[in-house]
Amino acid sequence: MTTSTPTVVLVHGAFADAASWSGVIAELQREGIAVVAPPNPLRGLASDAAYIASVASQIDGPVVLVGHSYGGALITVAGTTENVVGLVYVAAYVLEEGESLGELQGRFPLSPLVSNLKEWTYPVGEGDTAVEVTIAEDAFPAVFAADVPEDVTKVLAVAQRPLAAGAFAETASAAAWKTKPSWALVAGADQAINPEVERFGAQRAGATVVELAGASHAVAVSEPKEVAALIRDAVRATS
Repeated sequence: MTTSTPTVVLVHGAFADAASWSGVIAELQREGIAVVAPPNPLRGLASDAAYIASVASQIDGPVVLVGHSYGGALITVAGTTENVVGLVYVAAYVLEEGESLGELQGRFPLSPLVSNLKEWTYPVGEGDTAVEVTIAEDAFPAVFAADVPEDVTKVLAVAQRPLAAGAFAETASAAAWKTKPSWALVAGADQAINPEVERFGAQRAGATVVELAGASHAVAVSEPKEVAALIRDAVRATS
């Protein structure tokens, strides 16, 4: 049975996992909105977007894709999937076709995140290794989640999911916001992505924009009601 009310697919970003959406999921479920929060592989823009597109395409009926941070770059590409009817960017990168995260970021002053990344290596087969990054544990609270209680940030800091460093240089193969409606939440006190990057991308996409002045990058954790409200607006508009 298909439904005309979209299912919400929540795509987490780097240095987090699907549990970062817990508060938002609870709010959406309370309102009877169907929601899925898949694991983001965090291994590369093209492959991660293909994974998210695959998840969306297997859902019966329309889908609203929601991307936090790096997840925004993924929904920009995966959003071209036929049954995706809307895009919601939460403190996220909104790429243009042919643009990389590094290029978009490079137009604006760098955030404190950049100088607080820790490099690790991981095996990629045939004895080769690649580089992945996390946020230095001591810098994590201030950079990622300054408006989240300290006991929570201590847990989040050690439970980080690393992002393959190569993802910063990969370019977006499409920009779904050119043909699908979009919404964006700008975290005004974001120290992981310069809020100017979020504003620029959202405006370029013609998104309906909400800004939370004091919100950190972890706005889905600290302000789940506000994030869920924007998603609800997108669901209603596309139903």
